[in-house]
Amino acid sequence: MKANIFQPKLFQTIKTYNKQTFASDVMAGLIVGIVALPLAIAFGIASGVSPQTGIITAIVAGLIISLFGGSKVQIGGPTGAFIVIVYGIIQEYGMSGLLLATTLAGIMLILLGVFKLGTIIKYIPYPIIVGFTSGIAVTIFSTQMNDLFGLGLKDVPADFVEKWIMYFQNFANIDIWSTLIGVASVIIIAITPRFTKVIPGSLIAIILMTVAVYLMKEFGGITTIDTIGDRFDIKPGLPEMQLLSLDWEQIKSLFPVALTIAILGAIESLLSATVADGVIGDRHDSNTELIAQGIANITTPIFGGIPATGAIARTMTNINNGGKTPVAGVIHAIVLLLILMFLMPLAEFIPMPCLAGVLVIVSYNMSEWRTFKALMKNPKSDIAVLLVTFFLTVIFDLTIAIEIGMIIACLLFMRRILETTKISVTTDVLDLNAETDINNKEEKLTIPKGVEIYEIDGPYFFGIANKFEEQMVMLHDRPKIRIIRMRRVPFIDSTGIHNLTNLCRMSQKENVKIILSGVKPKVHEVLEKAGFNDLLGRENICSNIHEAIEKATKAIEEK
Repeated sequence: MKANIFQPKLFQTIKTYNKQTFASDVMAGLIVGIVALPLAIAFGIASGVSPQTGIITAIVAGLIISLFGGSKVQIGGPTGAFIVIVYGIIQEYGMSGLLLATTLAGIMLILLGVFKLGTIIKYIPYPIIVGFTSGIAVTIFSTQMNDLFGLGLKDVPADFVEKWIMYFQNFANIDIWSTLIGVASVIIIAITPRFTKVIPGSLIAIILMTVAVYLMKEFGGITTIDTIGDRFDIKPGLPEMQLLSLDWEQIKSLFPVALTIAILGAIESLLSATVADGVIGDRHDSNTELIAQGIANITTPIFGGIPATGAIARTMTNINNGGKTPVAGVIHAIVLLLILMFLMPLAEFIPMPCLAGVLVIVSYNMSEWRTFKALMKNPKSDIAVLLVTFFLTVIFDLTIAIEIGMIIACLLFMRRILETTKISVTTDVLDLNAETDINNKEEKLTIPKGVEIYEIDGPYFFGIANKFEEQMVMLHDRPKIRIIRMRRVPFIDSTGIHNLTNLCRMSQKENVKIILSGVKPKVHEVLEKAGFNDLLGRENICSNIHEAIEKATKAIEEK
């Protein structure tokens, strides 16, 4: 692997490391570890796995992403974005399918980094990112109603509509005590930032509600509030390492899901790193970051973990509490490891409605409703992409939403390009004002009789190729020479080449000469490979319009 592809920030920052930086990193890592604990537990349970699995993912992925990542302050771990897709994989393929899909996604992320595709985020339209992020938020919110209100439902449908139908049918079974705990948790988390930004509201809510529920059960005789211990067998310590079961048929069926995990992980991690860059005034290495994300997602399944990526909330917590280098992320992983080893049995007393309240706040923060509202004022094409992606994410699943959203975005983009690309025809006088491919000072150029000049302003791809052909058919006059100005054609695709080739051959049959003018070097190279030097003659591919008209004039005189 080339050195310029993989350059972990830890290896760069350690050269100038000192005691003051270490002190800052230790304090930040300690706080981030505490912040990450309730989130890791909540994300693990909501994804359909155990609380330990969420914490193990935060430990392993957080450690690897900090050791090998391309950002100084990025904190990795499980995130809310993966809840829906992980839950769906477990329901359909089981835990073995999830581990395989996560590994495949890790391999894809490494390949994205190796092939220097770290700028992939630039090619994902913003309405798609907001659409599926808001859709995931709504889906996460809907999955927490059972625990938030203590409905006690078993086998809740995965389908969004069916889920809410079941909720409404069973809303009479609401447990008032569970509801009070859940609502109180939401209120505590929401108001905590007004009093302190050091201690996370989720941790305060979990501590207070856990104590409250314990007292209610011990002295109040209230037993209707479920806790983690009622549903999971809590085991402190590291799990046994697992081997992947490689099955070709399962690999093929899981490939689209793994691709979704990889795309989602790349988007979220690079977004997080970009946001962090703006705050600390640094610049992350996107390719190195993707490789680190890939290594993390290949490693976590060995310990039974779930997909992980860069987490914006934890990364910002790291920055706000003085994190300077990736050492803070390493400290955060160590803190979580110590909690897993020695304090994990206490987690069995955490009430499920409280965790539901944590995820309700997470879903609210993910919803980006203000951004969503602002995008509704954009052009109709952007609104269409936004709404389609959002509703497909909510009603169907994230894989379909990303695929369909990207297809629609691409089609709308091509339509915009087609609308902005212009084709003009001139037959008498050519105005040379603001021309960039000529050096002469005259403002107008007389076109010889029998010569038509076509100018293509924009890329010559399959859409404009057909438009150009239609323009030719509309003209009834058959000139002696057609000059095609291509000085503003940045590229030409295979359909454009095919169309231009047919035009040249058809013109030759009609005894009409074709001359190309102002062809850019890259386009010229493509045309040369396609055989245009032989088709038209090298001398008929001119560098500017003066040369083209001069050749056209001589050709007419010869005829």
